[in-house]
Amino acid sequence: MEAIVEFFKHIESYHRAGILAGGIALFWLIENVKPAANFAYKKWSHAAINFVFTGTTILVNFVLAFLLLEAANLTRKYDFGLLHVLPEIPLWLYTFVGIFLLDFFGAYLAHFTQHKLAPLWRFHIIHHTDVYLDTTSANRHHPGESVIRFLFTVFGVLLLGTPMWMVFLYQSLSVVFSQFNHANISLPRKLENVLNKLFVTPDFHKVHHHMYLPHTDSNYGNIFSTWDYVFGTYMHLAPGQIDFGLDTHPNKNDHSTLRNLLIIPFQKKRQAK
Repeated sequence: MEAIVEFFKHIESYHRAGILAGGIALFWLIENVKPAANFAYKKWSHAAINFVFTGTTILVNFVLAFLLLEAANLTRKYDFGLLHVLPEIPLWLYTFVGIFLLDFFGAYLAHFTQHKLAPLWRFHIIHHTDVYLDTTSANRHHPGESVIRFLFTVFGVLLLGTPMWMVFLYQSLSVVFSQFNHANISLPRKLENVLNKLFVTPDFHKVHHHMYLPHTDSNYGNIFSTWDYVFGTYMHLAPGQIDFGLDTHPNKNDHSTLRNLLIIPFQKKRQAK
C-alpha cells in the first residue's frame, strides 16, 4: 500500500495519460472480441466525437488543477476535513474510506444533481445522447459539465480533507471505472451478480443510459454501486430491454454532430417525441 501511495504522490502527467489511454485501449479490444451489443455503426467515426470531448475534459482538468491543489493544501494546513478526525486506522482502510467518500461527492452527488437541476441537466444531455454506448462514451462530457464535475470534486476534497495523492488515485480509478462501466461488454452473469453489489458494472450502468424515464434517473454511481442502493436510486432492467440515447434527442443530427452537441445546452428545452 505504501508503494501505491508513493507512486501517486509523485505521479507524472504522462503516467496519468497512460492510465486513460490504456483503459480505453483495453476495453476497446475486449469490445471488438466479444461485444455485448452488435451496433451497426462506424466505430472510429463514433469515437472521434467522443475523443474530442475527452480532450476538452482533459483540458478543463488541467486548467483547473490549481483549485484541487489549493483545496488539498488548505485542508492540510488547517488540519481540516473528515479524514483528519478519523481514529488511527490501517493505511489501506484510510485509503478505501477516502476513495469511497470522494466517489460520493465527485461522482454520485455530481451526477444526481445534474439530473435534478435543469440548468445543469442541459450540459449533461450531451452524455446521454450517445446511442452507441461503448468505452469511448465514458468521457463524452460537454466542457461545461467537466467544470461542474470538477467543482464537485473540489467540494469533496474540502469537506474530507483529502491528501493530493488520494485525489490522483481517485481520479485514476474513476476514469478506468467509467471506461469499464460504459464499455460494450457484459460480464458472466454470476460474476455480474457478485460485483454489482459493491461496484458499478457495465450492465448496472447501462440501465442509466436507457432513453426513457424513470430509468434515466437511476444508477448514478461510477465506482461504487453502494450509493445507489443506500439512496434508493437503483433500478434493474435486462440488457435486451435497453434502448440507448435520449427520447428528447432521437435524430442523428442531435447525437452525431459535434457542432450541435456543443450548443445543446443553449438550445430551447425539448419535450420527448
